Amino acid sequence: ILCLRQVCLFTLRHCQARTLCSDLLLSQINRCTHEDEVFSLVERNKARLSEKHVGMALNILWQLQKKRPFLLRTTDYVKNHSQFLTLRVLAENKVKQMEDEAIVDTLYSILRLNVEDHDSLAEALVTEAWKRLERQVLDCSLSKFTLCLYKQHRHFSPIIGQVAHIVDMNLDSIQDVRILSVLMVSISDVISQSFRDRLIHKAEQLLEEENEGHFNSARRLLQFLQNVRLKYHPLLEKCNRIFLKSASRLDIHSISNIFGLYEQLGFDNAEFRLVANQLLSETIDDYYDPETFAKLFFALGPMAGSKVRERLLVTAAHMAEEFSSHQVLVILKTMQKMKCRNSHLLEKMASVLHKHLDSYHVLQLVKLTQYLMGLRCRSLELFAKLKILLLGYLKSSVIPADTAAIIRVLAMLPSFQVEEMIINKAAAVLPQCSLHHLNCIATALVKWNYHDQLHWQNSSELCAKLLQKLNDCGFERLQKTNSLNLLLEELTHVNGEWFEEVLNEETMAMCQRLVDQITWANVLPLSFFLKKTNHRCPALFDRIASVTVENIDKIHPSEIYFILFLFSALSYDNEEFFKSCIQHLTSNLSCFEIYHLVLLGHVLAVAGYFPPDLITTIFNVSFLSKLDAQLKVLPDTLKWRVCSRLMKLNRAVCLECPEFHIPWFHEQYCQHVFHNSMSRINPLRQHVHRMLTEILGGSQYSRISVLTPYYYEIDFECVLDENKKPLSYVAQNIPLDDVGRIHLRRDIKHEGRKAVPPGAQRIALEFLDSRAFSKDYSRHLKGEPAVKKRHLEMLGYRVVQIPHFEWNSMVLSTKGEQLQYLRQQLYGIK
Repeated sequence: ILCLRQVCLFTLRHCQARTLCSDLLLSQINRCTHEDEVFSLVERNKARLSEKHVGMALNILWQLQKKRPFLLRTTDYVKNHSQFLTLRVLAENKVKQMEDEAIVDTLYSILRLNVEDHDSLAEALVTEAWKRLERQVLDCSLSKFTLCLYKQHRHFSPIIGQVAHIVDMNLDSIQDVRILSVLMVSISDVISQSFRDRLIHKAEQLLEEENEGHFNSARRLLQFLQNVRLKYHPLLEKCNRIFLKSASRLDIHSISNIFGLYEQLGFDNAEFRLVANQLLSETIDDYYDPETFAKLFFALGPMAGSKVRERLLVTAAHMAEEFSSHQVLVILKTMQKMKCRNSHLLEKMASVLHKHLDSYHVLQLVKLTQYLMGLRCRSLELFAKLKILLLGYLKSSVIPADTAAIIRVLAMLPSFQVEEMIINKAAAVLPQCSLHHLNCIATALVKWNYHDQLHWQNSSELCAKLLQKLNDCGFERLQKTNSLNLLLEELTHVNGEWFEEVLNEETMAMCQRLVDQITWANVLPLSFFLKKTNHRCPALFDRIASVTVENIDKIHPSEIYFILFLFSALSYDNEEFFKSCIQHLTSNLSCFEIYHLVLLGHVLAVAGYFPPDLITTIFNVSFLSKLDAQLKVLPDTLKWRVCSRLMKLNRAVCLECPEFHIPWFHEQYCQHVFHNSMSRINPLRQHVHRMLTEILGGSQYSRISVLTPYYYEIDFECVLDENKKPLSYVAQNIPLDDVGRIHLRRDIKHEGRKAVPPGAQRIALEFLDSRAFSKDYSRHLKGEPAVKKRHLEMLGYRVVQIPHFEWNSMVLSTKGEQLQYLRQQLYGIK
């Protein structure tokens, strides 16, 4: 028996010592439930590990991490383990023996485990995969490989170009939107515009079903659109509908990611906001770590109610010390979006920033400075450090865009003394600057010169020379332009006094010279530019109208709205254009969001159009209930604009279309608005009121800052009888206003509206500043002032509008001339 026992023990020890057979080892690696089990198997069997064992081990290590929540992952432990190094060495030695799919899987796994992009194993895997690229088929393996290249930031490498060529040649054979979306994101930096359009068309075809399974593909398609800087509405709306159908899959990470992409693409959807707001508000207590809380603050903050908003601000202040440098930027950016002036939180962020400043790259410092100035931060110590860092980056900067951005934010800093180096640096990059960058530098120079912040010898002379050089570079860049698309791209972010005074006229002339290049694809950016500059150019407007009408089916309804906005705001009537657009839009009302329909209705009303389908859709109890729900999650600025436009549309319909039988239901809203906006009467009104008193024979004959029925505010009101004699308000028992302040009347419909005697005339006297007119030579009255005049006439007024360019002209330079001018206007004397 003892002999038999010895034999058994020997056999057992021998079996434990020898290497396991290949199939058994693969099976054991595949069954591992912890990293240490994998490493133990590697350590015991390293001498005989094949390329299959190595690939399987690395893949299992990533799969084990993938199953865990992000915050519980232990990638650092795995990456720094001695047996992980063994696996990397073995894998690098066995790359050539690996199968195609194994090479890609191994590359994907090590990158997911945070191995450096340029690690020798990663390089070896990429090189071997590149050699075999021609025999790759368009399957998951190729899409996974291109995703690895994208994660390695090889956006412009020749291998990405080769992948793009393979996709281009075989696009029709791709039938899986998941594979296509990964490939689209990966090759987005090396494709032509025509190839881009083919990819988008293919993605639209594969998304026809819009089912929940396409959730991640939809996110990647958004990323693709952002990469190629294209706001393509049909695909955006398809993706948005997929997100709404996949509400159960939404979490803080996906919501913040989607909101971020929407923001960069200039897209918004109130229904998605409602879903996200409900989900995040219900789970607000689940986000207690800095990373997820920063995402929560970014996503929920701008649409949160007062109670939730306060909780977010308190938690952010409490967590401030734990935020990373990136998270601090996210919090500050969101605070600015929320228009949050919470001094306690701002002080916390400012104190935390001191330890992060050195980790920011130049453009992050530029954004940080903008956020702090927008939030009115008072930390002079922080601004002093920012100034030192920005000047350091400026001295070494060789990129014109960076130089211009730094100079622009330096001009924002409080009590900033300009160094001669800044002027010299600006002068050096001017010939390479775009119009936008020239505008940034010019804005800074004008501000510094105006506030007398140039103190070295000959500073005024240097500044004057630089401004002249700026002007010359701007003119030269415009004159060399031969592409309207490139010009509009440069003009997107250009504004301010320098451009308006120096380049605006030349830019409009260039746009007219390039009028034949206006197409359905660029009418929107051109309309944006014309609206921004308030320039009413008949040749450009007529071309925009004809191109829009001819290609109306190619232009998304929301883009047609913005084109209509231009024509309406600058009061340019083109009946054929408006009728064609209205006919097209009223048959596509479902393409608009609820609140967009209100904005569309107002734009058309200003132009004098009231489509019955649109009006009856808006003034419906069900519609208004949905609008109320959406308003709760819209940003404050947009919410205010929608409410204001709804009131104005309601007023216009009541006055101009009584046949619709729409009631006036904005009485309380208007009272609230005027109660919160009461202000002192400006000096011009006081001066003119004294003149009217002199002309009419006493203060009792006129009223100042009058609120009419339907809440129009007019500068002055008086009543003349049939013999053009002024009627006293005191005699009519109508109280006069305190000259110094606007007073809200509780019953605005009846007070001051007693019927005037037969033959008498109620006069509204309005002074119009530069905002009421287009900026071109015609000085045409814009849409809103024209509507106000139309409505006041419907209310029984004779409206006298006095343009600022007449009142401030040399012809009316004396008080006597002004009195005579007012008499002529009041009494209708020619």
